[in-house]
Amino acid sequence: MLPRTLPARPSLADAALLTHTEQGREWPLLVWVPGPGVRMVSSAVLGGGIGAREWVVNAQVPPGYDRLDPVAHLRELASGAGLSGPGVGLMTAASVADRRHAVDGGAHAVVTAGIGVRGWAAAPGVGGVAVPRPGTINIVVSLPVPLTDAALVNAVATATEAKTQALVELGADASGTPTDAVCVAAPFPAGEGAEPLAGPTEPFAEPFAGPRSLWGARLARAVHRATREACAGLLAAERTGSVA
Repeated sequence: MLPRTLPARPSLADAALLTHTEQGREWPLLVWVPGPGVRMVSSAVLGGGIGAREWVVNAQVPPGYDRLDPVAHLRELASGAGLSGPGVGLMTAASVADRRHAVDGGAHAVVTAGIGVRGWAAAPGVGGVAVPRPGTINIVVSLPVPLTDAALVNAVATATEAKTQALVELGADASGTPTDAVCVAAPFPAGEGAEPLAGPTEPFAEPFAGPRSLWGARLARAVHRATREACAGLLAAERTGSVA
């Protein structure tokens, strides 16, 4: 059941695993509430772009999910969990309960993965306009330092590169799935945002988050490890024919 209120959980490692009901069955709902003073960049269907965000939900939905209002649906789930204000909402048909968490030098990553439909990004002769579908590899990253807008975008690219590296190393022969989503969270630079930051703050925002920058490298290693751990068992089961 969804609670009426959910306390702030600043660490991504402490994201709460709740449930919601869809098609007469309970499904996992991962909820992270870092609280105010955080801004995020995301490709998510709800709360995408760059801006102040106070929570993230990653909802598992049934295979063959066919609702045409995913934004409204995610808002309903967030409201049911007692969440208000701006946030980020992701969906997946993959197991949210089987999430994987990794940390490297203060950079945290949580990955939920399903890789039944995957391929290379630059596949010839495909593409088109479609209703947004639930993502199958969802990546949520938390950094303890402020980032510029450019660095936030750079962080999304770095996370995607790390995900692809993990897939290639595992022999998945793919760069990802067609509906992957990414969310990167970082505190507002000192003096910015609707709420003051608690505790010591950096007087500036990090200008880079590429894979060879300090925080980009940490982010990459965390995402890489979490993605490998999330996908390794799935690929092994696929190769042995034991996929449910």
